[in-house]
Amino acid sequence: MFQKYEGVPLHVQVADFARDKIYSREWGVNEPIPSEHELMDMLHLSRGTVQKGIRALVDEGLLVQQRGRGTFVVKPVVTNPSGNRLLSFAESMKARGVEYTTKVVAKRTEPAKEACAHALGIDKGDRYFYLARLRSVQGKPVMLIESHLNLQQVPGIDKIDFEHQPLFAAVEQSTGHSIRRSDQVYCACVAGKMRGHWLECDEKAPVLNTEQWVTLDNGHVFEWDLVWMPANRCQISVRTNRMH
Repeated sequence: MFQKYEGVPLHVQVADFARDKIYSREWGVNEPIPSEHELMDMLHLSRGTVQKGIRALVDEGLLVQQRGRGTFVVKPVVTNPSGNRLLSFAESMKARGVEYTTKVVAKRTEPAKEACAHALGIDKGDRYFYLARLRSVQGKPVMLIESHLNLQQVPGIDKIDFEHQPLFAAVEQSTGHSIRRSDQVYCACVAGKMRGHWLECDEKAPVLNTEQWVTLDNGHVFEWDLVWMPANRCQISVRTNRMH
């Protein structure tokens, strides 16, 4: 039931109505939503108001408009399983037979500021390697990984071709150490201008941000990550067992 509220622009109310239908799964993934005319009749609103509201969800990445076919709820491009076993994105995709590409969009060696130094367990001003990689599946960017790498633990890592070699494999091969664990914190936010540009989504589109610290078997953190995933293209699946 659509109910109009005073003080809220009508196109915003249309977007809220449609978003609720998507989140509640009333409008299913890969299914067409009602046409503009059907929505006009359903909501008793003008075509321009309906178009503006739906366009907002296209910009958010929840809907996609296909010429001659209609407007559809977007299906996530990739599901990334999460469990007790630590796998990189590359290892996870390889295990599931999913083809992907990697593009290095930025890299540099620079002195660590306070937050980076604290995360990596180094002194402020010590040099670290910044590496930003864009992962795409089916031609769609699904993940932006901003890695801050501890050059004291992985010297020479800045010389690796990361468009063709996965980071975890390069670290273990170059150091002789194995990767022990990762600690992760998740939050939801909007993409922002720069990351929206890299991920090919609107700067106000919702993204899942993961902050991650990865530790070697010697107990030292070698990587501090900020991972960004567009909400409409990625899902994380988790299986847990209840212990008795």
